[in-house]
Amino acid sequence: MRSVTYSMGVSLDGFIVGPNGRFDWTAPDEEVLRFVTDEIRGIGVYLLGRRLYETMLYWETADQDPSLDDSMLEWAAVWNPLPKVVFSSTLSTVQGEARLAVGGPAEEIERLRAEPGQGDIAIGGATLAAEAAASGLIDEYRARVYPVLVGGGTPFYPQHERRVDLELVETRTFSSGVVHLRHRVARRAVR
Repeated sequence: MRSVTYSMGVSLDGFIVGPNGRFDWTAPDEEVLRFVTDEIRGIGVYLLGRRLYETMLYWETADQDPSLDDSMLEWAAVWNPLPKVVFSSTLSTVQGEARLAVGGPAEEIERLRAEPGQGDIAIGGATLAAEAAASGLIDEYRARVYPVLVGGGTPFYPQHERRVDLELVETRTFSSGVVHLRHRVARRAVR
């Protein structure tokens, strides 16, 4: 069965977006960007909400930006052909390799898990991840923790008021001070 992962950049105090709506502190250096690009290579489909989808639209034409370095061009080359499912109540069309979701996250994830396919099902965006987490659908949390405190904003971890035990699977510290933490949800066998 395909795993569902939730991966984002997060401040040390737990936010993916600061109180002012900015997330410029998550701009990856070349080392982190190469790591994220490699992580995306293991994704079969990416689920995202409208705000993140609109933010990521830049990459649809980024290869035409002469200021991009090789690592950014490689990211675009991996991201653009990746199938995406966009959850939105306001959009009527999407671009590139994206389609609009026909149901909620639980229905889409169930359908995607039932289809043949390779690679994980990734979720981007805190609101969408919170809904999936509330239904117990996230298998792994992957946080790239940036050495900054933003004081508030949109939290990385879904606030669904239930305990979720995690197992540490992987860590990596980058020269920039960013720390990657990968945790798997500890599923207890039912007796």
